Amino acid sequence: MGSLETALALKRDHNLQRSSSARTSNSSNTIGFSGQRSRSRFARAILFKKIDYLQLICAVAVFFFFIFFFQIFFLPGSLIEDGNKSGKAHDLFRRNSGVNSEEFSFLKELDFGEDLSFEPLKIAEKFRKGATVANESTFLRFGYRKPKIALVFADLWVDQHQILMATVATALLEIGYEIEVFTLENGPAHAVWRDINVTVNAADKDMKFDVDWLNYDAVLVNSLNAAGFLSCLMQEPFKNVPVVWTIHEQTLADRLRQYVSRGQSELSDMWRKYFSRATVVVFPNHILPIAYSMCDPGNYFVIPGSPEEAWKADKQKALGRENIPLNMEYGPDDFVVLVVGSQLSYRGLWLEHAFVLKALYPLYVDFGDSRSRLKIIISAGDSTSNYSSIVETIALKFGYPNDTVKHVAMDQNIDTVISTADLVVYGSFLEEHSFPGVLLKAMCFEKPIVAPDLPATRKYVSDKVNGYLFRKDDMRALTRILLQMVSNSKLSLVAQNAASIGKHTAKNLMVSESVDGYSSLLENILTLPSEVALPQAAKSIPNKLKTEWRWSLFEAIADTHSPSKDGVESVDKIEKLFNHTNGENSVALISPNETFLYSIWEEQKYMDIAYMRKKREDEELKDRTDQPRGTWDEVYRSARRSDRTLHERDEGELERTGQPLCIYEPYYGAGTWPFLHHTSLYRGLGLSSKGRRPGADDVDGPSRLSLLNNAYYRDVLGEYGAFFAIANRIDRIHKNAWIGFQSWRATARMVSLSKTAERSLLDAVEARRHGDTLYFWARLDKDQRNPLKQDFWSFCDAINAGNCQFVFSEALKQMYGIKHNLSSLPAMPSSDGTWSVMHSWALPTKSFLELVMFSRIFVDALDEQFHEDHQKRGICCLGISKDKHCYSRLLELLVNVWAYHSARRMVYVDPETGFMQEQHGLNSRRGQMWIKWFQFSTLKAMDEDLAEESDIDRSYKRRLWPSTGEVIWQGTYEKERNLKNKEKEKRRQQSKDKIQRIRRRTHQKVIGKYVKPTTNATDLGLR
Repeated sequence: MGSLETALALKRDHNLQRSSSARTSNSSNTIGFSGQRSRSRFARAILFKKIDYLQLICAVAVFFFFIFFFQIFFLPGSLIEDGNKSGKAHDLFRRNSGVNSEEFSFLKELDFGEDLSFEPLKIAEKFRKGATVANESTFLRFGYRKPKIALVFADLWVDQHQILMATVATALLEIGYEIEVFTLENGPAHAVWRDINVTVNAADKDMKFDVDWLNYDAVLVNSLNAAGFLSCLMQEPFKNVPVVWTIHEQTLADRLRQYVSRGQSELSDMWRKYFSRATVVVFPNHILPIAYSMCDPGNYFVIPGSPEEAWKADKQKALGRENIPLNMEYGPDDFVVLVVGSQLSYRGLWLEHAFVLKALYPLYVDFGDSRSRLKIIISAGDSTSNYSSIVETIALKFGYPNDTVKHVAMDQNIDTVISTADLVVYGSFLEEHSFPGVLLKAMCFEKPIVAPDLPATRKYVSDKVNGYLFRKDDMRALTRILLQMVSNSKLSLVAQNAASIGKHTAKNLMVSESVDGYSSLLENILTLPSEVALPQAAKSIPNKLKTEWRWSLFEAIADTHSPSKDGVESVDKIEKLFNHTNGENSVALISPNETFLYSIWEEQKYMDIAYMRKKREDEELKDRTDQPRGTWDEVYRSARRSDRTLHERDEGELERTGQPLCIYEPYYGAGTWPFLHHTSLYRGLGLSSKGRRPGADDVDGPSRLSLLNNAYYRDVLGEYGAFFAIANRIDRIHKNAWIGFQSWRATARMVSLSKTAERSLLDAVEARRHGDTLYFWARLDKDQRNPLKQDFWSFCDAINAGNCQFVFSEALKQMYGIKHNLSSLPAMPSSDGTWSVMHSWALPTKSFLELVMFSRIFVDALDEQFHEDHQKRGICCLGISKDKHCYSRLLELLVNVWAYHSARRMVYVDPETGFMQEQHGLNSRRGQMWIKWFQFSTLKAMDEDLAEESDIDRSYKRRLWPSTGEVIWQGTYEKERNLKNKEKEKRRQQSKDKIQRIRRRTHQKVIGKYVKPTTNATDLGLR
């Protein structure tokens, strides 16, 4: 059961006792069988006195002694121990009340709950191992921004979740976190979050959210009603965002049992995926993890403490004895004692209730013939059990009259039952790790409580102050306490005073545990980037924020009573969505035959799609098979040539053909779809074949560049892999003179091009207003990762664990074959303008191919230097931990270095207005550019050298460069030309040989000459 395997341990397992006895019987049978075979030999030995009888007796005695010794000390439970323990209950009866235990022979098989022992969950240790290394202070951190947390609610009505999270959020803000709230439905609690300076984001009219969850270091999903948000976080690229899901409801646990009874395993599997997506599932007590054990993937965690009971008690305040259940027949003057216990069902439950009833009997006698009658309600079990008859049987055995002791199931309206009681006795002797919730509920209803002196109760209940405690093995003490609390058939003043103090205590019980629990959990599971400042430790939270729930924030709200939402509606909604996605009533109505036919249809559909894709590729390659590639200039000219092949085009492709610019939007996963554009100016580029948009004319990146099929390089390169995919044989996919790229994250951050900016950019491109220019519209000085507006290299160091300049220098040395250390890096001044971020730019297609040429060599040098450390050792030189996107943050800024030092003009386009402003003018760059390092002739020579080395040395293909694009050099053309000439010469020679063979054939000589007979001769022959 995942984490619960370590949480529930038995001191003695009775099943093991049975299995051990079974093994004993089996072994005895085996001994008997072997004894039958050797019986004659043994008889002969005895008869012929080959052994001494005294020795035989001693050997048998020693044998039985060792068997007895082994049974006592090594078996998991002996009969003697079991007999002692089973007699312990009757000894307790005799010791406390002097009653003959034989009268209670019906309890002889019962025992206390002492054999149940719960160990606290250790999931925090599991995450601490990875997070401690990442968050150590020895690593270089820049602290440009605070860690960002997203709080997710289904609505903003006032409830226990709002009160709990408002208290936790106040503490988190104090120690250095930044928090934002997301909700599907607005409500009165909006004002609370505004008062503590937290931004609230509500869903639109269609109840939809378009959120880039990568902007947040963790997401806290609150309650079962907000489970719908997890479906967004289950999609790429948000699958690795840490998620803490807090569940206080029992609703889904009951529904899961229904799925099992109905055989709806598909729905159970669906919910298991939801639970598996969460990094940690938090429960407020140790009972709910057991109820949800069916879905436990090993990430359950308990943070005790919740204002739920106090908040519900306030709502229930107006309800009184008029809400008494109909099956409870007692009057307004009757004194009601409620016996509650643990929500767990265990073997000793009956025995514990029998002890409590025995201790209550003197109180029943003390009432005598008074006007008030004593009524006892025992709350245990569920409504489907037959525990009522068991309770009545035990009560009759003790001498209680009929209708004095009643049983109420715990899954009924326990709040109403507690509100009608005068006194609450906790009758469970089971040692639990957290304070029992039913006791907390009774204290919130201002009921005096009596509980056994156990560690969980002793921590929060002070004897004779806010409650009463008794030793669990001293039932007479319980009787004395009850007689002190009841005076003249009513609660004594001392008991009333204890109940009042208990209510005040319960209102803010376990606030400290809850606040410390959430802050410590975040501290352990978060792996923060290098530009994020570490928050203060949980122990730094001021005590004033841990003494009470933030009730004061909600006092000004008039409507504090929210609609009753127990999670049923949310569960039903997710079930309907699942059934709609998988076919209506697919779980119950689809027969196995129909499922089989549907799978065949799906398989055939995928085969047809693959066939049509291959056919289309073959048609495109048909007229290009014998076409020489030529030089780079020829490749560029061919890229601008229109497609002469006749095949069907969609509307978007036809519109793009006449445009000077096409902007590609690289994406990975369905989570990015809401941020992609649908106009003809844009075209999606899927980095994976699995997460492509259905029905869209998107480019399939892996089909154009097989390197993207490798998950490691797809992640480590990020969106730069899209550049390599487009540049690979670009004339087959891109027909426009200009090319652009825009990250989906730019759209999420509201820095994508508006319609006005799009028109302005197209006008500048068509008019060639700035010539060979890099246009960009996401600027560095306004990036949220750079609030201090750092310069280029400082920002690069901040987002790359302080190693950007070192890694860039090492890559340049490897790239250009420099043996000595570089004294300086390419100058990137910020005084003359800003820089581009987030891959949102446009430039001529010819210049783009030159950029890709430089980038391929740079990435190859980078990977050769640091690939082994990252992939094999898990050390990312550009990150604090093992970061699967290791190179992507450095490559995000690479276009700036290339454009600046290759003497390209750089123009910033305002994404809202379209206003253009040139950055880093060419005149200001004089004397600072490394033109020789970045000019086309140098890069072309390096590219050809790498191609020649790769073509000649087959072992070189193990490097990254050949996999990032085409391998072309002059020798390639010569080899192809020679190969074609050889093929022509071979065909010519084959034709000559064929002709010679025909000429040399020997013809058969004519045997005789045929003479056609005349007409007269023919006529005579016929006659």
